[in-house]
Amino acid sequence: MASFTYKTILVEQKPHGVWVMTINRPESLNALNSMVLNEMGEALRQIGEMHYDDARALIITGAGEKAFVAGADIKEIHELDQEKALSFAQRGQSIFHELTLLKIPVIAAVNGFALGGGCELALGCDFIYASENAKFGLPEVSLGLIPGFGGTVRMARAIGQRRARELTYTGGMLTAAEAHVMGLVNKVVPQAELMNTVMKTVDAILAKAPIAVGSAKKSINQAWDMDVEEAQRNEAKIFADLFDSEDVKEGTAAFIEKRKANFKGQ
Repeated sequence: MASFTYKTILVEQKPHGVWVMTINRPESLNALNSMVLNEMGEALRQIGEMHYDDARALIITGAGEKAFVAGADIKEIHELDQEKALSFAQRGQSIFHELTLLKIPVIAAVNGFALGGGCELALGCDFIYASENAKFGLPEVSLGLIPGFGGTVRMARAIGQRRARELTYTGGMLTAAEAHVMGLVNKVVPQAELMNTVMKTVDAILAKAPIAVGSAKKSINQAWDMDVEEAQRNEAKIFADLFDSEDVKEGTAAFIEKRKANFKGQ
């Protein structure tokens, strides 16, 4: 299996085109700094250029048992001026938006604290599985700041404006169970079972047509910025475009012939 070599993240390919990206700064609870963001951007670029044979899903998690990502690196933030702060925020937003643009599903496996930039990273993924000890929050107001990597935008969409306002204004934290009740987290499991649980869901996705999964992701994401009628027209166009793929012919033929489909991402 392939892997990429970086200083602050681990990127490994598992069987069947599943990639695992681990934020690897356990000494600082996997805090995000410019190097982490740059290395994430490079890894996402490489994965995004791969064919479905080599990339079918991406799992993002944190090193160790305490933190997914406990936030941005405060020491680095302390040294920013206004111009550098704008660049830092825009860089983080751009990297997390790349998760949305990837044609493959991206799953956050939150294994501990997901605060500030870590919470925003999880929000940028397609969905979130969490261990029982996970905590979520946007505590930036405690530093005189606001979330800068998309948190004020995505959190409101995830749990509703009123809950997002309360969480952001107070800088409070949600337990994994609370986040699950609010719809922020899809599933909560014991920490020892987290990655196995994620992989079971990934296996279910791998059994489906990869182009169809990617097209479903595209349609859902694009619908956010459209009214209902426009979103439905867009959905119909994406639906029709799939009929140029071999996977549609294979999937429908397999159903008629009562056999398992052999999808090739073509």
